Amino acid sequence: MTSSIHIQPAPVLPNSWHMIRALGGVGVLCSLLIVLTYQWTLPVIERNKAEALARAVYNVLPGATKQVTYQIIEGTLTPLAAPEAGPPTSSGQLVFVGFDADQRLVGVAIEAAGQGFQDVIRLLYGYNPQRQQVIGMEVLESKETPGLGDKIIKDGDFLANFAALDVALSDDGQSLQHTIVAVKAGRKQNAWEIDGITGATISSVAVAEIIQASAGEYLPIVRSQIDALQPPADALQPPSAPIDSESANSPSGSER
Repeated sequence: MTSSIHIQPAPVLPNSWHMIRALGGVGVLCSLLIVLTYQWTLPVIERNKAEALARAVYNVLPGATKQVTYQIIEGTLTPLAAPEAGPPTSSGQLVFVGFDADQRLVGVAIEAAGQGFQDVIRLLYGYNPQRQQVIGMEVLESKETPGLGDKIIKDGDFLANFAALDVALSDDGQSLQHTIVAVKAGRKQNAWEIDGITGATISSVAVAEIIQASAGEYLPIVRSQIDALQPPADALQPPSAPIDSESANSPSGSER
């Protein structure tokens, strides 16, 4: 008796090239759409950021009604409107100078940034050279922990630290007389100290360190050239719309 073995033919596999081609086409199309969307929205985003920054200057320089932008180029304050200034350089620090309705100098606003608890914190602070004080501070960008670190944006007691923060220069005018430091909430004893936020120690310290580093570097330059700051006739006027100082925050992490 003999038995026969039936061999089942192998199934025909579909051509994978069609699938690869389809996936590749979808990927290219998606990439193109992302690039086009970015290019289309970038000018709008940049314009909105510029307008928000212009409004923030008036928020940190109470009493200012017009502003002029300068740039520190090789240790010299140069107005960007001046022909010799040319376009802004990537390495030069921008300085926003505020004047009141009578063309009198109100102060100088300087943008600064540094590492926070979650990510980089960008802020703007106003400086009164006559009083040698920081007279206002506004957070421009922050991703600090919601409910904790993000209080650096809106906590009234914390922001009150920057109504008259001492940033007096040393006798030689080359550095700050005192180091700006954050202390525990309610422990502030000196005008150069910042009352921190309970539960947001890292963010509070970060703000103090950001202002300390920026003020120590740029205030000696600003104060030594204060007489050169003049309001041109076409100085930028305050935008009409109010600024929304709330920054987008990531809902992750916590600090203490």
